Amino acid sequence: MNTDSLAYVFLNATLVNNFVLMLFLGICPFLGVSGNFKTAPRMGVAVTFVMVISASAAYGIHELLTALNLRYLELIAYIAVIAATVQLVEMFIRKVSPPLYRSLGVFLPLITTYCAILYVALFQTARGYTYLHSVVFALGAGLGFTLAIGIMSGMREEIDLADVPAMVKGTSMTLLVAGMLSLAFMGFGGLGGG
Repeated sequence: MNTDSLAYVFLNATLVNNFVLMLFLGICPFLGVSGNFKTAPRMGVAVTFVMVISASAAYGIHELLTALNLRYLELIAYIAVIAATVQLVEMFIRKVSPPLYRSLGVFLPLITTYCAILYVALFQTARGYTYLHSVVFALGAGLGFTLAIGIMSGMREEIDLADVPAMVKGTSMTLLVAGMLSLAFMGFGGLGGG
């Protein structure tokens, strides 16, 4: 597959280099919100939205600051855009769905400091993606997060119903499952040849 194609960029961000299960970025909301299957995909949608908006803005910021020879301001500008986008998402969810807002709790405002969103902005810049590639990369990364948190939440709900020894109940079982899920995703590492 051509490494410049949009399909390659999308699949690479979603499966092959899933930043939660392969690059281990953004573990906090992954473990914190994945306990409930109803809220986990909604958190994934919120993260995906913030990623796409932030990636679009980061592309423009990078182009502007490069033209003005002020690239040293990129990181600060990226963080400001991410924080503003998260505030908009938080206000929207609070207005439209107060129960969802309450169920996401502290993890919704913590999207601001979510390292994976900053990762998308920094990696797209480092890789020299075009605007379309940047958006597709962000969409793929967000859907990869949604996929990972959705699978994990389903597995955690099943584990809650299972007869699990007391020694591994709770956090230790969650981490074991996350590790096994990460190992399963490592199988996608061979996709695309090389």
